[in-house]
Amino acid sequence: MTASLITRLAGPAALAAGTLMVTAQLVLSTFDMDQHVATSTNPLFQVTQVFYLLGFMALMVFLFATSRWLEEKGGKFGVVATLAALIGTMALGGDLWFETFAVPWIADQVPGAFDTEPTIVLALGAISSYALMALGWVLYGIASFRARVFPRTLSVALVIGGLLAFNALLAPFGVALGLAILAIGIWTVRNPAAASHEVVPVREPVSIG
Repeated sequence: MTASLITRLAGPAALAAGTLMVTAQLVLSTFDMDQHVATSTNPLFQVTQVFYLLGFMALMVFLFATSRWLEEKGGKFGVVATLAALIGTMALGGDLWFETFAVPWIADQVPGAFDTEPTIVLALGAISSYALMALGWVLYGIASFRARVFPRTLSVALVIGGLLAFNALLAPFGVALGLAILAIGIWTVRNPAAASHEVVPVREPVSIG
């Protein structure tokens, strides 16, 4: 049995996500985030934010591609963990989209907005997206560890990366998760048979006579 098309995207998606996330975070870490207006309107910062957002999109593809593995090997907990990681990534990805496209416009048109306190609704929305991201990836790492979907050291790296992902929008806290995903991508590409988790049917010998 060959791996389905979607599962075959797991390795490339992980490689893309990890590379984009780590590279973007390293570049973003060179900016002074206390200088909100100057940083948000910097062209290099804006382009780097787009690449980081693309990394989150690749991360979503990776989760979809590995959902079958987590379901078959991890059971109900694997499904819950995958859904939690999807929801968390989407929630923080929405926050990242806002910071990538809306915040530079606000910094250019209404720079004084950065000197005001956020509303309760905005603050709760931000905190919930951070928490969902961290919780989702911690659960995904635990599920993959229990189900042995990936080498256990990589699953532990996912848990650590998930914990640090609470601050994934602040460089360099997203590097750990990016490195874990990148390592999984390398392992998946180098070990396609092990990564596919497909069961090869055993043919019964044909008796003659």
